[in-house]
Amino acid sequence: MKIAGMLILVTFLAACSNSTRGPSARDYSVVTRTASGPISRACLSSGRKERSRQLCGCIQSAADRTLSGSDQSLAASFYSDPQKAQNIRQSGRRSDEIFWEKYKNYSETAQAICKVR
Repeated sequence: MKIAGMLILVTFLAACSNSTRGPSARDYSVVTRTASGPISRACLSSGRKERSRQLCGCIQSAADRTLSGSDQSLAASFYSDPQKAQNIRQSGRRSDEIFWEKYKNYSETAQAICKVR
């Protein structure tokens, strides 16, 4: 009986997913707290007191869900050059505006899944 119930649950969950789109930026059910990438490395090498392998991995996981590889590299550069973020945010270039919208989504995602303030 338990096996039948589990099969029904798995079938139901599989039917609810949309596997053609990949994981949603708002799908916080699975968080990889040990993710590594450009943001995780920048986070770990930063001088911030709050940094930890767990937190930086979680932030990287949020980046993996919301930013492309090139966007992640650009965002990682903000750790060593915060003025660069300010310049992009205030830029009038359309490409910078598009990036900043994605960056804000990444930031909100990281705050939600990693409890970052």
